[in-house]
Amino acid sequence: MGALARALLLPLLAQWLLRATPALAPAPFTLPLQVALATRHPASPATGPGIPALPGADGLALAMEPAGANANFLAMVDNLQGDSGRGYYLEMLIGTPPQKLQILVDTGSSNFAVAGAPHSYIDTYFDAERSSTYRFKGFDVTVKYTQGSWTGFVGEDVVTIPKGFNSSFLVNIATIFKSENFFLPGIKWNGILGLAYATLAKPSSSLKTFFDSLVTQAKIPNIFSMQMCGAGLPVAGSGTNGGSLVLGGIEPSLYKGDIWYTPIKEEWYYQIEILKLEIGGQSLNLDCTEYNADKAIVDSGTTLLRLPQKVFDAVVEAVARTSLLYIQPMMGTGLNYQCYRFGISPSTNALVIGATVMEGFYVVFDRAQKRVGFAASPCAEMAGAPVSEISGPFSTDDIASNCVPTQALNDPILWIVSYALMSVCGLILLILILLLLIPLQCRHATRDPEVVNDESSLVRHRWK
Repeated sequence: MGALARALLLPLLAQWLLRATPALAPAPFTLPLQVALATRHPASPATGPGIPALPGADGLALAMEPAGANANFLAMVDNLQGDSGRGYYLEMLIGTPPQKLQILVDTGSSNFAVAGAPHSYIDTYFDAERSSTYRFKGFDVTVKYTQGSWTGFVGEDVVTIPKGFNSSFLVNIATIFKSENFFLPGIKWNGILGLAYATLAKPSSSLKTFFDSLVTQAKIPNIFSMQMCGAGLPVAGSGTNGGSLVLGGIEPSLYKGDIWYTPIKEEWYYQIEILKLEIGGQSLNLDCTEYNADKAIVDSGTTLLRLPQKVFDAVVEAVARTSLLYIQPMMGTGLNYQCYRFGISPSTNALVIGATVMEGFYVVFDRAQKRVGFAASPCAEMAGAPVSEISGPFSTDDIASNCVPTQALNDPILWIVSYALMSVCGLILLILILLLLIPLQCRHATRDPEVVNDESSLVRHRWK
C-alpha cells in the first residue's frame, strides 16, 4: 500500500503498562485500527494524520454541545460505578412512583431489562405492579449472552436518569422473571442497558431501543461516550471505581489530547476493523483477517480483551517469548500478598475489545457519523504514569486493503432456503386456489346432466 493508503490509516496504540511490581518493564501492546476519514466543512482548517485538530476540525473532533436544555454533560461526569470485573452501572429511576435501580451499561447488546422478581444475588428489583405508568405489551422475550441468559415480560414505562437529564422518557423495558447465570454473586447491579443497534434487539429489531427512544424524545445527537476509571486498579467487585456515561455528546473534561476515530463497519454491534497486533513492538505476523474473524467489536459488557483462538495462541507465545506481562491486580480476603490475572482470553467467534481495554481510554460511540473514537483518559493512570496512549501514523505496507472477512455463508444460505420454501408454498397455494375456482366456474357455466360434480372426485383428481 502506498502513501495515499498511509494517509488514510492511523493506529490506536494501546500501551497497557500493567505490571506486577514497579521494577517490571513496561509491556507495550499495540492494536492499530483503521482510521475514519475526516469530513471537512468549507470553513474548517486543513487537518490530516498526525496533525493536531483545531476547533472546528472534523478529523479529530472536539467537544459537542448538547442540543437542548434536557441534557447536562457536566452532571453526567462520575455517574457510573463499578469495575471491569463486575461491570459499570448507572443509577436509574423507573416507574411511578420511581423505583431506584442500578443498571449495567453494555455496548454489546440492545435490550433494556431489569430484574422483575426477587433473586438471591440482587438486593432489589422493579415491581411493575407498583408503577401506575407501566404498560405490558403482551409478549415476553428471551436474550442469550456469551455468559448467561434471561427471559422477561416486555412492557413500557417512564425512566429518569438523575445525573444528566431533568425529565422522564417513555421506553421499552423487559422485566426479568427467569434467568440463568445472568445475575452473579457479588454484583451491584440489577438490570442491563443495551446500547448497541436495534439490529440486535430481541425479539426483533422493530422493538425500539432505549437509546433510540432517548435520542427522539430528549432531542439529543445520536452519540454517546464512556469513561471507565479502573485501569491498573484491583478488581474487587466492590463498585468503588467510578466512570462516566455521557448521553448525547462528548465531555471535554473526560479526555486529553485528540480523539482518533475508526469507522463502524456494520451497524449491529459496534464492529470495527483491526489492522494488526503487536507485542513488545513485534508484529504477530498473522493475516489481518484473523484479527477480525468473524468480527471485531467494542463491548463494555465484556470484561477482558477476547481474541480469536489463533490470535490468542500467538499472543501467549509472544508474551512468553518477550517475558512481558499483561495482568490485572486482584484483591484477596485475608491474603498478605498480591494476586494477578491475565487480562486476555480466547474467543470462538469474535475479537472483543472489552472493559479491560476500554478502561484505558475515553471511548466515543458516534452513531451519527458511523465511527468509534478513542482518546487518552485522565483517570487511566497508575502511580502517576499513564497506562495507555494513542499515536500514529504507522506503516501499512504489510497490511491488506480489507481486513474484514466476508460474511459466512451459513446465514445467507438459510435465508435463501427459507425464501425458496416460502415461494414453493405460495405457488402450491395459488394452484390450489385456481383449481378450486375453475371447477366452480365450470359448474355454473354448464347444465349438461352428464357432467360429474362429485366434489370428492374433484379433490382426488386435483391432488393427483
